[in-house]
Amino acid sequence: MQQLLKWTLDTIREEESSFSWMEEYRYEWAPLVKSAVSQTIEGKTALIITDEPRQWFGNYILNNINDLNKNRPLLPFYLLAGCFPSLQNIHSTQSLELFEDMLDISYPNGYYIWYIGKADHPYTKLSYRNDDSFLWILDEEVQNSFTLRSSDTLLDIKLLQMYKLFDSTLSASLFGDLDLEV
Repeated sequence: MQQLLKWTLDTIREEESSFSWMEEYRYEWAPLVKSAVSQTIEGKTALIITDEPRQWFGNYILNNINDLNKNRPLLPFYLLAGCFPSLQNIHSTQSLELFEDMLDISYPNGYYIWYIGKADHPYTKLSYRNDDSFLWILDEEVQNSFTLRSSDTLLDIKLLQMYKLFDSTLSASLFGDLDLEV
């Protein structure tokens, strides 16, 4: 069983596409992915939220995370906007608190937010309130997040590569091939 940092580096280097950019970011990546994968394995639900330009990516995650060809347990990943279409109307602190109460009732095993998008989007209010959120933030350095640039011409490719790495980490952890200790 390999440790997460070494396993991540080996997985990046085995990838045939141009994934070497991730090597230098693996130290930022490892604690974030460890938290998200650990929470998933513990039975928490992942609620995916994206800003509008990344909605395609949220759908991609949802369509691929529970692919039956992976021969692993089905996992609780949902698009939050699909479960609660009025999400974009929640702005006040009181509305956020009521919404979080509903989420606590709906997901008694717990949940975490997986947000992908710009740091100034209204959905970040909800994402930042939860210390366990899995944040992929564009154009701004935010504590406990993975930062990307929206001006990067390879952004979509990088998102797909990061998803593939996350998904591989999840599988390796579920099958006991990976020690999540960093």
